[in-house]
Amino acid sequence: MKIHALVAYSPATHTDLVLKAIGDAGAGRLGNYSHCSFVSPGTGRFTPQPGASPFIGQAGTAEEVAEDRIECVVEEGRLGAVVAALRAAHPYEEPAFMTWPVKGWR
Repeated sequence: MKIHALVAYSPATHTDLVLKAIGDAGAGRLGNYSHCSFVSPGTGRFTPQPGASPFIGQAGTAEEVAEDRIECVVEEGRLGAVVAALRAAHPYEEPAFMTWPVKGWR
């Protein structure tokens, strides 16, 4: 079974919603457990550009937002569904996330 790591950033106000959505789509499965993740707080910074429709702020103005970094594992066959669930549940126009294959899993 091939495993991928997923790291995503969410405004703290929406972290639980994003976690539920990606967990329901199959992220965070470890043996007999589901919805496993690690969450750490931080500050997100961004400046919406002209043409953007930001959830927070306005074009041309720098923003700082209390955000959470979400980390979990995803089976390769579920990755597409998990990313789709992340995009659907996330409030940002362009959610920040990354995935990569994990070698030597367990």
